[in-house]
Amino acid sequence: MKLSIASLSDQSGWKQADVRVPGFDVPATIARTREAPIWVHFGAGNIFRGMIAVYMQRLLEAGLTDRGIVAVVRDPDTVRQIFAPHDNLTLNVLLGADGSLDAELIASVAETLALDAADAAAWTRAEEIFQSPSLQIVSFTITEKGYALRGTDGTLLPVVKADIKNGPGKTGHTMSTVAGLLYRRYLAGGYPLAVVSMDNCSSNGTRLAASIREVAEGWQRAGFVDAGFLSYLADENKVSYPWTMIDRITPRPDEAVAQILAQRGIVGMNPIVTKNNTFIAPFVNAERAEYLIIEDDFPAGRPPLEKSGVYLTNRETVNQIEKMKVTTCLNPLHTAMSVYGCLLGYTRISEEMKDSDIVALIRRLGYVEGLPVVTDPGIVSPRAFLDEVVNERLPNPFMPDAPQRIATDTSQKVPIRFGETIKSYAAQGLDIEALVAIPLSIAGWLRYLLAVDDQGQDMTVSADPLLDELQAKLDGVIWNNPSSYTGQIRDILRNEMIFGSDLTKTPLADKIEEMFIELLAGPGAVRNTLRRCMRQGDV
Repeated sequence: MKLSIASLSDQSGWKQADVRVPGFDVPATIARTREAPIWVHFGAGNIFRGMIAVYMQRLLEAGLTDRGIVAVVRDPDTVRQIFAPHDNLTLNVLLGADGSLDAELIASVAETLALDAADAAAWTRAEEIFQSPSLQIVSFTITEKGYALRGTDGTLLPVVKADIKNGPGKTGHTMSTVAGLLYRRYLAGGYPLAVVSMDNCSSNGTRLAASIREVAEGWQRAGFVDAGFLSYLADENKVSYPWTMIDRITPRPDEAVAQILAQRGIVGMNPIVTKNNTFIAPFVNAERAEYLIIEDDFPAGRPPLEKSGVYLTNRETVNQIEKMKVTTCLNPLHTAMSVYGCLLGYTRISEEMKDSDIVALIRRLGYVEGLPVVTDPGIVSPRAFLDEVVNERLPNPFMPDAPQRIATDTSQKVPIRFGETIKSYAAQGLDIEALVAIPLSIAGWLRYLLAVDDQGQDMTVSADPLLDELQAKLDGVIWNNPSSYTGQIRDILRNEMIFGSDLTKTPLADKIEEMFIELLAGPGAVRNTLRRCMRQGDV
């Protein structure tokens, strides 16, 4: 079997391969979407294809919508090598903790566009879509760094400077691109639209709105747009920016899953790495657990998402559940175990969950230090959510997730995953000096940046937009020589853009320094420090 629209007619072949196929008319859905699109999504990676597109497929299956999603990417090779050869279809593979493998063919992506500078047709089509009165939703899964317009020094990134200087058009930054396409919509009639971030960022809707408006303000000052455009972007009856919380672990496509699919007779499933270093495959492997909570604010209307498994609620509830997940009950645990997992030589999250020291770290991080500052959102119990994460999701031996993947872009995650809890302790008058797992996680991340594991072997550090800058600040620190430390991390700890506050103004800075120095004591120091610190408070 080959993943293509033509192959959908071979129902018996897909059944023999144990893959569920769409029960709706895929070509007709594509045609209707092209004629009158209702949803555009930026960032067609695993979380989109293995979750958001699945919600739309459920609605198509139930006859609750008749159109799919238009997916926009930056890497043209993903379109040329993955989407186009497979007619925009994806195999969604859910991996159960019992070893079960549930495969479904997802056909809700009706069109893909690569907004590459060289592809004029794609830009024209994007402008056409944004000018369509039928468009209701523009959404994003572009990671936290996709919304950043400025570097750690507070100045605009070079690509953003160029975009503001050149005006709307073929822009280089995603926020500039969206601002330019919204300008087209404004000129076409000022039609309403919901602009929805589905990334793991606190107050993600507000962050998205601020970035788009900052670009637009730059264009107004330069004379490219009028004041009416800024009013359009600020009018909640015209353009809304709902807050959301999304949660499903969708790791890189695993070779073992590709082999299982090949054994079932499905060809062409091998993952690829594009020239732009995008790791992607025609399938997505994901866990079964899923949560998508969205503030119900859609001025142009929306599909009945609540009938697909999405929670629609108010902003306060979204904020509570997002904070629960991102700042205490999942993401901080992921980040802490990723840096220590890399230092201790692990390549699978599930294997880390057999390490009593790492389990003690994440249990203290979640149950002891996180839960005291969590507000129960009502939709999901924080303790039940944390129990599911620690006891079911992370230990799943069939989830091919790696600490090296999770450690990517850690500098962009630290202010949310640890900084928010630190601020909550200060705001609520709690004993910040009682924190152990949070400072240990931060110290471990700084030790990780030295690119040497706990046995003194060179280690590849995952990509991070601040990697060069941070490693330069650690110059002179030697992994097996505590005396080589002469205060190098103080400048990092006072950076409010990294931690959300100046940690040198808190008791945590000294504690992090002490832990960091201890982590430099040569082979086994990471293990010994982790174990000693966890003995301070059993969970």
